[in-house]
Amino acid sequence: MATVIEKTGKTVEEAIQAAADELGVSAEQVDVEVLEMPAKRLFGWLGETPAKIRATLKVVEAGAEPVAEPVAEVAEDVEAVKAGTPVVEEPVDEKPAEEIIEPILAPSPADDNSKAEALDKAKTFLADVFNAMKLDIDIDVTENEDGYLFDLNGKGLGVLIGRHGQALDSLQYLLNLAANRRDAENKIHFTLDVEGYRDRRADALEKLAVNMAERAIKTRKDVRLEPMNRHERKMIHTALQDNNRVETHSAGTEPYRYVIITPTKRGRR
Repeated sequence: MATVIEKTGKTVEEAIQAAADELGVSAEQVDVEVLEMPAKRLFGWLGETPAKIRATLKVVEAGAEPVAEPVAEVAEDVEAVKAGTPVVEEPVDEKPAEEIIEPILAPSPADDNSKAEALDKAKTFLADVFNAMKLDIDIDVTENEDGYLFDLNGKGLGVLIGRHGQALDSLQYLLNLAANRRDAENKIHFTLDVEGYRDRRADALEKLAVNMAERAIKTRKDVRLEPMNRHERKMIHTALQDNNRVETHSAGTEPYRYVIITPTKRGRR
């Protein structure tokens, strides 16, 4: 069986998962080298250049047994989604199935040496990326309960954000891969932000939720929002969870999953 393969996908995550599936292991059991970033993810345009990665199967020590990873079961009916029929997802309080694609981001306790090493790797990774993009960027580092927050400051940083933060999320995913590649037990989570973009986006989503809820109430019809990632969908659900005149649920399949706001007849009791 081949131990080194190259794969492409619409996103880096999709390419990594495809490589892991072909090798018959989990995503954590391969070392990943990103050969090409997807055009859409990096610039927010509708380019057709896919992500391309090289995956190398990690060597398992003699006598060690590979750990089986849980497999996400997706219940959505793809044909029904294409036809416009909403697919009701599990209750908001339950973990969505797509969380399986980001197992490396779950933080765990780490000592000071592990934190320092991961921090150095993260800074080196970003420096290499920004040098390649010819960007002059200052990084403000803040330690928090989850790990570290990197707030990026400089000129012309819109390219790092992309449409609705898609490029920023992709870069954050790669940053966590690079920083935690050699230490699977003591993972440090890194969050990327660009001059407070994430707070501004959260405020915009909260206002959007309120406005679209009022539209649903006024028209007495469901309001379907544009596709969002699971973090942003959760913000919509949370913003409207105390509004007894509407209910929310998600439908569709990743990466086109979206929120539907439904008016209640007399308000929830």
